[in-house]
Amino acid sequence: MAPASEIDLFAPIERDTVLEVRTSKMKTMPGLKIETGIDKRIRSGRVPVSFIGLDADEHDLVFHGGKDKAIHGYCCSHYLTWRKEFPEASSHFDRGGFGENFVTERMNERNVCIGDIVSVGDDGVLLQVSLPRQPCFKLNHRFQLKNFAPNTYKTSRTGWYYRVLHEGTVQAGDEIRLVQRKWPKWTIERVQEYLHRTQDDAAMNEELAAIADMGDESRKAFEKRVEKLKATQKRAAGAEEKERWRDFKIVEKTVQTPRVSSFVLEAMKQDPEAGEMPLGSHARLKLPNGLLRSYSIISGNPNRFELGIALEESSRGGSAYLHNLSKEGDIIQVGRVTADVKPAGAASNHVFIVGGIGITAFLSMVEMYREIHWQTTLHFALRNADDDMPFRSRIEALGDSVRLYDSSKGQRMDIPAIFANLSWNSHVYVCGPKRMMDQATLESKKRGLGEDEVHFEAFAADTTGDPFEVEVMSARDKDNKVLQVGAEETLLEVLRKHFGEDEMPSSCEVGNCGTCKVAVKSGQVEHRGTALLDEEKNEAMLSCVSRGVGRIAIEI
Repeated sequence: MAPASEIDLFAPIERDTVLEVRTSKMKTMPGLKIETGIDKRIRSGRVPVSFIGLDADEHDLVFHGGKDKAIHGYCCSHYLTWRKEFPEASSHFDRGGFGENFVTERMNERNVCIGDIVSVGDDGVLLQVSLPRQPCFKLNHRFQLKNFAPNTYKTSRTGWYYRVLHEGTVQAGDEIRLVQRKWPKWTIERVQEYLHRTQDDAAMNEELAAIADMGDESRKAFEKRVEKLKATQKRAAGAEEKERWRDFKIVEKTVQTPRVSSFVLEAMKQDPEAGEMPLGSHARLKLPNGLLRSYSIISGNPNRFELGIALEESSRGGSAYLHNLSKEGDIIQVGRVTADVKPAGAASNHVFIVGGIGITAFLSMVEMYREIHWQTTLHFALRNADDDMPFRSRIEALGDSVRLYDSSKGQRMDIPAIFANLSWNSHVYVCGPKRMMDQATLESKKRGLGEDEVHFEAFAADTTGDPFEVEVMSARDKDNKVLQVGAEETLLEVLRKHFGEDEMPSSCEVGNCGTCKVAVKSGQVEHRGTALLDEEKNEAMLSCVSRGVGRIAIEI
């Protein structure tokens, strides 16, 4: 066997050798409570191969296994490169580290093509290359390197999957021989170029979507992109998509607690192209009394979804109208639906810190994380767990993932302790009253957590402050306008008065989503909300919550 440093990974190859055959049973991942099949051990002798993979090889079937992912192949020559690039984790980079079934030396992402049919050994086994391997957070945890997984597809060192065309047996030392190559231009590396690195090439997306031998996981990703690009092309060239208001009927109104009711809204006219509802979405409602309000979506799809709404003690008419005046059968208009929280797929552990009605922001996300076997803990504080828990059956179904704190019994959530006891590579999500948010913000900074490790979701915002003046540069108007923003007004409200609602998009209006962002040209800004990264605050502001100091200039 040649030293890895002497192997030309770009050299065409039609034959290679299976150096090792590896399988595993499901095991608990060190430091976590979830199970994984990544820890594969060497098998000796002949190993049966069926259409679902190798004998006695177990997978987390949410993301692995199945006919398109029956066997995982990996080039062991990559391990030397990984050791050089990540010397602090060099002891982890050895054969089997990526959870591969077949260890090869020369076959790799640069000379293996989608759809390749290969024979293995002399017992009739035929395999077909079906997919590039999609890395997940378990690689980060296995190698103890935060955010390591994206490096694998950025460098095309992920490995690839086979589907089984003909069963038989295999063993270490068997020869792999190329039998047929249908798609010679589409190496695994080139597929990954358009799957991950260059996603907006319309022609390539269309060509890849048409490769019948590609497994569903990747092919459907390309198909969705083609559909999205076609939809984008239908819009007016260069025009901002105006907010579209659709009529929805309240089909269910349910009292969850004395303070919280749920509302199921269903579109009067179904949109067959609506797609899926992103986790953590909220919808903007135009109420019959003229008010515009945004509320978190706790389940559903763009044509039918459920909201959970608390009756605010200081309601300005939004929650009061829905609780006291609305009824089943009423029509409510729904506008922009946005999602401002992205699932942290690179994290090993997900910790939710929630108070009261804040559960609506994250409940569907917690449920999904558990369904796909991500380690999840929900810290949930309530006034009274007996009387004040909305969506009780769904929360109880989360089992031991939930830690309840009942204020009526003197129980208090210890936020400093939660942050102090975070396990390695955790991601934190926070939604609750201002005091909870402020304390979580303080603790996250104390612990040195980055913006990509904590997500804050506000359900109320203080938008008042000192009056200020704003000079507005607009592409629509030749002359700049100077506007006054009063102590009780938001910049967004003032801009809408002068430029119209369609020209000033927004959604959550509490600083979570970033839809209302405007460019700042000069002046000092008092930043509020959580949608902007620190580096963005030098040149942008959230018009729904942030305020200028004295005089500022912006561009819309």
